[in-house]
Amino acid sequence: MLERELPFTSLMIKSIPGPRALRAAVATVMAASILTVASPARASVAAFSIASPPQASAKPKAKRGKKKPARSKAPRRPAGPPRTAWTSPRSLPALRSDIDGMLSTRVRGGKFGVMIVSLSRGDTLFSQNAGEMMQPASTMKLFSTAVALDRYGPEHSFSTDVLRDGTVAPDGTVQGNLYLRADGDPSMSARFYKDANLPMATLARAVAATGVKKVTGDLVFDASAFDDRKIPEGWKTKYLGSAYAAKVSALSLNENLVWVVVSPAGKVAQVTLDPVTTTIPLRSNVRVVGGRRGRITAHRASDGGIDVSGTIGSMSGPLRYSLVVDDPALFTAGALQGALQNVGVTVAGKVRAARTPATATKVASFASPPLSQIVSEMNRESINIVAELLFRDAGRAAAPDGMSSADVGLANLRDFLGKKVGADPQAIRVYDGSGLSTLDFLTPRTMVQLLSYAHRGPWSSAFHGSLPVAGESELLRKRMRGTPAEGNLHAKTGTTDTVIGLGGFVTAKDGEIVAFSFLYNGADRWNAKATMDAMGATLANFVRD
Repeated sequence: MLERELPFTSLMIKSIPGPRALRAAVATVMAASILTVASPARASVAAFSIASPPQASAKPKAKRGKKKPARSKAPRRPAGPPRTAWTSPRSLPALRSDIDGMLSTRVRGGKFGVMIVSLSRGDTLFSQNAGEMMQPASTMKLFSTAVALDRYGPEHSFSTDVLRDGTVAPDGTVQGNLYLRADGDPSMSARFYKDANLPMATLARAVAATGVKKVTGDLVFDASAFDDRKIPEGWKTKYLGSAYAAKVSALSLNENLVWVVVSPAGKVAQVTLDPVTTTIPLRSNVRVVGGRRGRITAHRASDGGIDVSGTIGSMSGPLRYSLVVDDPALFTAGALQGALQNVGVTVAGKVRAARTPATATKVASFASPPLSQIVSEMNRESINIVAELLFRDAGRAAAPDGMSSADVGLANLRDFLGKKVGADPQAIRVYDGSGLSTLDFLTPRTMVQLLSYAHRGPWSSAFHGSLPVAGESELLRKRMRGTPAEGNLHAKTGTTDTVIGLGGFVTAKDGEIVAFSFLYNGADRWNAKATMDAMGATLANFVRD
């Protein structure tokens, strides 16, 4: 997600080993935490503040006297979903009876859509509302994963290129413009490279290595691989400004988040952006005061800049927080301009948007990790911006003029479902690739058909390996522990205000491989999640006598 499977204001990044039998190994990436403060959607100025925590003080000595009566404490809410009993069915009728009982007795209101199929035997084990159109939340990422893997293959790398339209003089001067051309790469972030500045710094060094020292023209960014719509239809206003709802662009950097970093530097405060960019003006009135505390306020100004004020203690550590970038492509181009300056390459002109001429000469390229690693990170932490880019990337080959969009992505997905998966193309209607849109609908049957195709497809290993594992990793790490599903069931989760979803695979006790889709639309998400966990554990413990 980044819907609500992670806290609304933070991005927790982890890398944990995958399933014991079916999961492919992937590279370990950094762990980080981002605090995102949402800006008011209808305001031209956004304000946010952060204060360092107060220091702990020594406890005063207790005074002698009469003891006060103890105050009653409110009961604490459990750390996870309520434990719901799973069963040990020893026949297909027993399994159906057990699942039906769970669905009918454990949730207050709402609607379940469930389909469970044996991939080993090809029969349907259970079905309820399997043909009903339901909101999928982040289980939609299963579809974005499949369509991207099918289009490109698990070893595909995206390439972000720098090109020139003029000649290079003997003194290193380019008589013309430099172009930064996007390829829809979702990986150029600290999640994959630890340092969010690394992608543009790598490109800048490669440009300098060719002998380029000066550009007489402009630095032109080309994000025309996608249309200009940055916010998908159906995203709630309250989402906007939060990290899980970052704006969409073919030219994206650091998941389209910028960190504001405030640190004491002697008698002055040092305020910087990470990654560094020249296209977001930064103005600071932060004062250094004594001690370890600080309170910083920042305003997003009408010119796109950030005004920072407040105080920071001379002994305080850095205060860091993040903002969603308004114009991702301009932000990324500014990062390249700053990186070029750092290696001694100057651009005389301005930073602007335009398409890259067909006759331009490639100067440098930055290749992404293989797609298998990208989808693994996306599904294990449910990263919306990655899903949005991959959903559009997959449709680019069939896009008019090579420009993809959410509409093109849906048309491509329906074509894939109808021609390859054997599903009804009209049984899915989505407006984004992440499942965050409230207008997304699909059927549990379509999801199981997709899972069946993915299981037997040439990229099956990458698909299986991208999914969190019950009781072990990422978004399923705390679920189904101590049950037969632990270390076995691997699936994509989905969570919004009104949706709980789980779709994936589990191996039954007798070795039968099962695909399932559990979707719940309603208000009783707490019990719905527990019911899904019980059904997953029951499937893992199922035996046909």
